[in-house]
Amino acid sequence: MKIGFVGIGNMGLPMALNLIKSSHDVVVFDQSKDALVAAQIGGAKVAISLREVGEGRDAVISMLPAGQHVVEVYKGQDGLFESVSTDTILIDCSTIDLETARAISSEAENRGLDMLDAPVSGGVAGAEAGTLTFMVGGEKSVVEQAKPVLQAMGKNIVHAGASGNGQAAKVCNNMLLGISMIAISESFTLGERLGLDSKTLFEIISSATGDCWALRNHLPIPGIVEAAASNRGFMPGFAVKMMAKDLRLADEAAMAVHLKTDLAKRAADMYTDFEDNGNGDLDYSAIINLVTR
Repeated sequence: MKIGFVGIGNMGLPMALNLIKSSHDVVVFDQSKDALVAAQIGGAKVAISLREVGEGRDAVISMLPAGQHVVEVYKGQDGLFESVSTDTILIDCSTIDLETARAISSEAENRGLDMLDAPVSGGVAGAEAGTLTFMVGGEKSVVEQAKPVLQAMGKNIVHAGASGNGQAAKVCNNMLLGISMIAISESFTLGERLGLDSKTLFEIISSATGDCWALRNHLPIPGIVEAAASNRGFMPGFAVKMMAKDLRLADEAAMAVHLKTDLAKRAADMYTDFEDNGNGDLDYSAIINLVTR
């Protein structure tokens, strides 16, 4: 398939390269010249404008930092809405607020275009390995058409329902993940101060009722879980600044439906404080450093 890709940063670049490995014809666009060079080395064609990345494509994927960037890329001057055909499937893999996601999808529908919101879980490691989970909102028939594209980048493609539901699933997932990592950090810090060996505590909790995915994969104590960022000085997988953003999105979503989520709000405040103190580019599991200070 002929695929356009907008936004080839830490996540987007390996996703685009996996599409190329699956024999798709990929043209990319990004503001970063270094990112474009890396993509070109990996076999991508480089577009000089949004119009060029959208013309004649079977699908166009975007992976952008925030809602305002998505609006600009799709609705701005010479944006994707102006250049793609009605045969093109639009797939936004950014993690953004639900209101923007649903507004962009509605605009696409009004223009006769098929669009999916498809945020991902799995971090940079999942993007590189092609094992991402896609949480997809949109028409089921369009999801089926897009599966060959998504399956080149991910292992699990889950249709979450109507447009915007992919974003809803993502904020719920990351709300739980962020809260879990704070709880893990507090638990292991408490255990250490009570005289427990961290490896022993891990062996106990990982086979008891406190077990969870974040514990087994992202333990913030070095030397116990091989894949954990704590073994690499908290070099990210999933950065603090991204977790802080996602938790704020979850807080906004909860307020919009009049739901009081005290733990999520506290987690958002903690990650935002940690980011504001110069830790935004560390892995989200480095939040243990806030707990122990």
